[in-house]
Amino acid sequence: MTSDPKAWLRRHPFAADALLALVLVAAEVVLTGLTPREYRPPHLLTVLAWSPVCAAPVALRRVAPWPAVATAVATLAVPALLGFAPGAQGLTFLVLTYTVAATRPPRTATAAALAIWLPVAVVSAVAPVDGVVEDVSSAYLVLNNLLIGTVSYSVGRAVYGRRATTEALRERARSAEENQRSLADRAVADERRRIARELHDVVAHHVSVMGVLATGARRVLPRNPGAADEAIATIEATSRATLREMRRLLDVLRTDAEPAAELSPQPGLAGIEALVEQVRDAGLPVTLRVEGDPGELEEGVALTLYRIVQEALTNALKHAGVATAQVRLAFDDRVVAVEVADTGRGPGPGGDRIGHGLVGMRERVALYGGVLRTGARPGGGFRVAARIPVERRGAVAA
Repeated sequence: MTSDPKAWLRRHPFAADALLALVLVAAEVVLTGLTPREYRPPHLLTVLAWSPVCAAPVALRRVAPWPAVATAVATLAVPALLGFAPGAQGLTFLVLTYTVAATRPPRTATAAALAIWLPVAVVSAVAPVDGVVEDVSSAYLVLNNLLIGTVSYSVGRAVYGRRATTEALRERARSAEENQRSLADRAVADERRRIARELHDVVAHHVSVMGVLATGARRVLPRNPGAADEAIATIEATSRATLREMRRLLDVLRTDAEPAAELSPQPGLAGIEALVEQVRDAGLPVTLRVEGDPGELEEGVALTLYRIVQEALTNALKHAGVATAQVRLAFDDRVVAVEVADTGRGPGPGGDRIGHGLVGMRERVALYGGVLRTGARPGGGFRVAARIPVERRGAVAA
């Protein structure tokens, strides 16, 4: 047996209901003991002996509800034999009525309730038993029993309706979660397609540069071999960078048709300073710190750095409130690092900083084999940091 009794009882409904039947019998024994002697039934031990029989249908209420109803109705013969109705019998009728009303559809629950209480009403009208109250008419007993049955049925239907509403809400929550996952997947796909379009522009630019350099090298080769050699070296470095961008482009490219990308030039490192100025003018004090020499950075990496700074500052402007922000760019021969941190109120309880923009950041950084980290700062605020491995053009050309 498991260490959790409630869980064990939920897995074994028959055992739980049998225990409930014993509780009904024990309740009758306790109540009889508290009743004054002059009001107790004449054959007390006989009545108590029949109580388990009258409470037995409760043990079947969930595993076999209709046999439980039939058995309960059959126990109506007990008062005719004893001249007194055991208290467990009335409690059994209440429990069975509540059970069918709380667990069965309306028609089935109504049919079971009528099958229980119509025989009770007939017996109360035709052959009422002696009770503790003298001079009670049969009409009063009939109305009293019908009222008790109606109340227990109504409570059961209310529970049934609440369970149905709860299940509908759970189903709606599951559907909303599935829709959210679908929207997130769509956002990732849309962002990757956008990255592919931008990489397409970068590759097209490289190819155009190689074409122009090749034409110039061919023209100056007879009279200036040194200049032609420099142009050819640049073509070599550019072609290697183009191949890398092509591999990344193929990683994110999709087969579905996309509208033609805009022909405006893509922003890079030079646009970060202007972006910082725009955010300052919008009301968020921002400082920019650059460490190291960026050198001849690939256009795709420069575009990724710009998009990270753009998205992080946009989020800070939206969510940070009264705060300041700092943008740090660090360059060396192997890695370029970018960090955007603010001193605002940080992400809200629902994670209001997490949106499609951060999904796009992560996709861009992963495309170049980098790592992106986002989250609340220990001292308050929010931090976005990325490290991207780079390969210098100069090193390739050499």
